[in-house]
Amino acid sequence: MKLLIADDHAIVREGLKQIISEIPEIQEIDEASDGFDVFLKLEKSKYDILLLDISMPGKSGLDVLKEVKERYPGISVLVLSVHSEEQYAKRVLKAGANGFIPKHADPEELKKAILKASEGKKYITSHLAEMLAEEIAGSKNQPAHEILSDREFQILTMIAKGYSNKEISETLFLSDKTISTYKTRILEKLNLNNTAELIKYAIENGLTES
Repeated sequence: MKLLIADDHAIVREGLKQIISEIPEIQEIDEASDGFDVFLKLEKSKYDILLLDISMPGKSGLDVLKEVKERYPGISVLVLSVHSEEQYAKRVLKAGANGFIPKHADPEELKKAILKASEGKKYITSHLAEMLAEEIAGSKNQPAHEILSDREFQILTMIAKGYSNKEISETLFLSDKTISTYKTRILEKLNLNNTAELIKYAIENGLTES
């Protein structure tokens, strides 16, 4: 099998390569430094698995995931992130990912997820399984931010971490005006009045975790 690692940190890619190289079924490992690089690689070669970081400059991991599943439906995608499962796991699974693995996970769990994804199956951690079970049973109320679109949610987390409108627009390649429109929409959907209330909401809901 052939696997592509997409992460903007070279040291992270090297660490992942060391872990993945211990999986006998993986014969070749390639790497990409951002979303644009991912598609350059996919155009030139065929991969069985894409290990994708959710937080990259330019095209976000979530945007890359959606485009990959649309253009290359045969590839299995595992999302690896420093973000908590509460923040992104359900979103990436809905977008077609085969699994969401927190970067603090044990290397053995990553290996299991890769082998599961290689079979075209979904890999769900025990913590995420418990979260989903609680929601199905109705024992856990859905947070208000679940109604946000993926782009709105991404901008919410960036605002909460102290990014200015200009910094967000430069990172996402969107105009300042577009970011302001998104911000207004987010405040309306969450029934909040200003940035201070938005940041308070994000902290209370664990959305400022790195």
